[in-house]
Amino acid sequence: MSSVLQNDYFRVTICGAGKVGMTAAYALLLSGFAQEITLFGRHLDKLQGEKLDLEHAMALSHKTKISITDKYEDLAGTDVFVFCAGAAQNPGDTRLDLASKNLSIVDQMAPQLLEAAPEAILLMVANPVDLMTYRAQELINARPGQIFGSGTLLDTARFRFHLSESLPVTSRSIHAYVLGEHGDHSFPVYSSATIGGQKMLDFPGFSFEQAQSAYQKARDAAYAIIESKGATYYGIGASIVKIVRSIWRDSQSVLPLSTVLYDYYGQSQMAASVPCILGRTGIQQVLKVDLNESEQAALAAGVAALKDVYSSV
Repeated sequence: MSSVLQNDYFRVTICGAGKVGMTAAYALLLSGFAQEITLFGRHLDKLQGEKLDLEHAMALSHKTKISITDKYEDLAGTDVFVFCAGAAQNPGDTRLDLASKNLSIVDQMAPQLLEAAPEAILLMVANPVDLMTYRAQELINARPGQIFGSGTLLDTARFRFHLSESLPVTSRSIHAYVLGEHGDHSFPVYSSATIGGQKMLDFPGFSFEQAQSAYQKARDAAYAIIESKGATYYGIGASIVKIVRSIWRDSQSVLPLSTVLYDYYGQSQMAASVPCILGRTGIQQVLKVDLNESEQAALAAGVAALKDVYSSV
């Protein structure tokens, strides 16, 4: 049973203190629900500066213990590991281009993290997140739902935002997913998308062409942001808080997360994003959303692309 269920003290460890990891730490601090945020990395001098900066923000937000370490044994008692360690995309890179380098980091770190805190949830964020999630699950004999990735939660948020630009409703009222690979082989699910209980395809003012444009903007957003400012971190930082808060609250939220598939429309032996019920012990149930034939084919193509890259590294 997770230590989250045993006491009220909730500890999140950020693995990797780059832009994504530190944005997540800052967003978690402002959210105020974690009693302790631990920064775990190799360079204690940098971590010390990050710690002090966060502590100064804490004086204006929420009382939180900020700790730093480079030792795995200090991570005992962690409730959620947020795995951001790895090389970042450069302009022109796809997420899959990072596979070889970042999978070796999973090999080195992931087993030691869960050895230090065997009941902790391991949330994979570093890219390619689907391959990272699958590798961690292969390496570690974890309980069901304990290891998963942030997946297409951010893709879905981006898609809903761009849809709301052409529809007279807030993005929070649009229930439309982007599923599959977190990357170029993702796909939008139109067949089961709804707005206020009404099929999105039949919603007044809906245009398939505008919806496709919204999806393309969501799919290509990381490239545009990286080309403009070098990295994307605000959106994924907010996504991490959404996931970790759902764990802390045991909220039973349905989120599109990367998890190892077991005969999901015929797809197995790879991780990809599908709707999942998330609570205190991690993913508690995988939901089989209705997919039409073209959407099933898109899922299969994305899984095949992931398997092709995985077999070559």
